[in-house]
Amino acid sequence: MSQFDVTVIGSGPGGYVAAIRAAQLGFKTALIEKYSTLGGTCLNVGCIPSKALLDSSEHFHNAAHNFENHGIIIDAPKADIARMIARKNEVVEQTTKGINFLMDKNKVTVFEGVGSFESATKIKISKKDGSSESIESKYSIIATGSKPSSLPFISLDKERVITSTEALNLKEIPKHLVVIGGGVIGLELGSVYLRLGSQVTVVEFMDKIIPTMDGALSKELTKVLKKQGMKFMLSTGVQSVERSGDTVKITAKDKKGEEVAVEGDYVLVSVGRKPYTECLGLENAGVELDERGRVKVNEHLQTNVANIYAIGDVVKGAMLAHKAEEEGVFVAEVLAGQKPHINYNLIPGVVYTWPEVAGVGKTEEQLKEEGAAYKVGSFPMRALGRSRASGDIDGLIKVLADEKTDEILGVHMIGARAADMIAEAVIAMEFRASAEDIARSSHAHPTFTEAIKEACLDATGKRSIHV
Repeated sequence: MSQFDVTVIGSGPGGYVAAIRAAQLGFKTALIEKYSTLGGTCLNVGCIPSKALLDSSEHFHNAAHNFENHGIIIDAPKADIARMIARKNEVVEQTTKGINFLMDKNKVTVFEGVGSFESATKIKISKKDGSSESIESKYSIIATGSKPSSLPFISLDKERVITSTEALNLKEIPKHLVVIGGGVIGLELGSVYLRLGSQVTVVEFMDKIIPTMDGALSKELTKVLKKQGMKFMLSTGVQSVERSGDTVKITAKDKKGEEVAVEGDYVLVSVGRKPYTECLGLENAGVELDERGRVKVNEHLQTNVANIYAIGDVVKGAMLAHKAEEEGVFVAEVLAGQKPHINYNLIPGVVYTWPEVAGVGKTEEQLKEEGAAYKVGSFPMRALGRSRASGDIDGLIKVLADEKTDEILGVHMIGARAADMIAEAVIAMEFRASAEDIARSSHAHPTFTEAIKEACLDATGKRSIHV
């Protein structure tokens, strides 16, 4: 029986990063993945393929609607959904092959099959051909991620009533895509098909979209997406989803309790994700789950079984690839006797619509709930020369700072390249910068990041320069 120092179950961003860091630290490391390609949900049916389609659809949208403003005349561009999907698959293949290269480079032993605990130190690997083998491991890291959730009364046929996985491989552009859920995944995939010409209606139970993010971002994104043609049914609870041929009917109740209905040819169920713990044999190792089916861990991401750890979507916290990566490195370094740290307050959240949405730290709603004394600075993207030059004038930057110390407590933005710009806020907050620190730092002109400086100027009580 093969023996390893560290075995990671699951090869998503958390799992493969944990395996690489463990190997770098001198551990004999194994990685178990049930699928034939590495990378987990993120690389295969999540982050990477969705961004590939978002980029392709954005190019088409610009060609159809915005190029003429730049003096580029294109007569009636056509969207080839089959080619877009093929390109997306090529990007995924290149990326997953890159993970294979990294495993070889770092001498990580990869097993293809379903990993399940036979005991706290023995793991069985069940392979597709029906065979199996077992390995011994001093430490194990559970990194099995999550899968799409649904509602108990919805039957997912994966043809017309679909999840995000199927939405990445449609063979046609929907005439009317109804999205159940106004969160990140629903809005991103809804944006893909909206740009390609679909009518898109979002049905959301809450009274706003992206409800976990700062209210200013929700309000601005709603306005922008409505301008793009997306329709919203907020404060609306879905009651039933019924398919008849190529038509799917959604019946719901609005905030007045009145019944409403909407029909489409496709329905995307995007109501969140749930941790994947099936077939892990956790009971054989004695690993405990919490009330939401997540693996219970302490502040060191250690389960109740001393030699077993868990990271990423399968434990509490935001279901984000970069959060999982941080946790993968964290556990590997803990096992090596180091003292790493993760500041969960500074894990940024991003929505890859266009304009992009990003936030880090406390929202204004959270600060109000905590009774914190804070001040607000903001700056509209349309006031930037760079925004006018590119035509990306929608959005704003919002900075929240401590009223007395001026320390930055949260930064929230919607605008072009917000997904990249949020890193400045993360670094600033990691070093406990004040709004004045950023306001006095030189920002290249013309750039989108000048808006962060201007918002910080506003937060200090000084007037922004360009508005």
